[in-house]
Amino acid sequence: MTEQTVSIATTDGDMESYIFRPDESGVYPAVILYMDAPGIREELFDFCRRIAKQGYCVLLPDMYYRLGQLRFDYNELANETSDARKRMFGAMYSLSNKLIVDDTRAMLEFLAADTLVKDGPKGCIGYCMSGQYVVSAVGSFPKDFGAGASLYGVGIVTDESDSPHRLAKDINAELYLGFAETDSYVPDNVIPDLKAELDEHSVTYKLDVWPGTEHGFCFPARPLYKEDAAEQVWTIVFDLFERRLK
Repeated sequence: MTEQTVSIATTDGDMESYIFRPDESGVYPAVILYMDAPGIREELFDFCRRIAKQGYCVLLPDMYYRLGQLRFDYNELANETSDARKRMFGAMYSLSNKLIVDDTRAMLEFLAADTLVKDGPKGCIGYCMSGQYVVSAVGSFPKDFGAGASLYGVGIVTDESDSPHRLAKDINAELYLGFAETDSYVPDNVIPDLKAELDEHSVTYKLDVWPGTEHGFCFPARPLYKEDAAEQVWTIVFDLFERRLK
């Protein structure tokens, strides 16, 4: 595995990011992994390594770069009254669909200039707060993305004018949307409203609600981790990427 820290120029400054590539020489399709609220950490690096081993160049951007280099101790985040948890939510709410679309434009320009990245469709995957950004990315850059995966994504359907689901009419990518059975961050209207919008615009997608799971079930470091469901999600995502990116 080849791992590299890079700096991507955006309209708001330099965004520290991380690239993971297979050891074998060659060019590979690109996949962007949009982080969840706890931010950059070894667990996300492990996810990137796992994807890269399947034959992809994986880009992990530090989406909190506008606030400096934020790093959180996951054990502190588990305490609902901790300062770390308050800072994490503050960082999360500092982001918006517009900001991430702007950052994604810079990432796509960076990847286009990378001679080790294969020309053609790119993929993206996001968890929790970044489920909305996956949908925003594929809807905002339909010529660039061939696949997107959102796991227990929040904010995909809102009453705001920039709600990601409103971009369904522009989506060319195939989507995978995996939700937890119990998730207080996803209101009851989200799944039916999202399905209705995707169906209306003939978007190719698969949507699962995983029985017996709660928000965060894909992350091994969390008490709510469900290995069987998480591993099945990986199988689905890798099949999607294989079909649409290679």
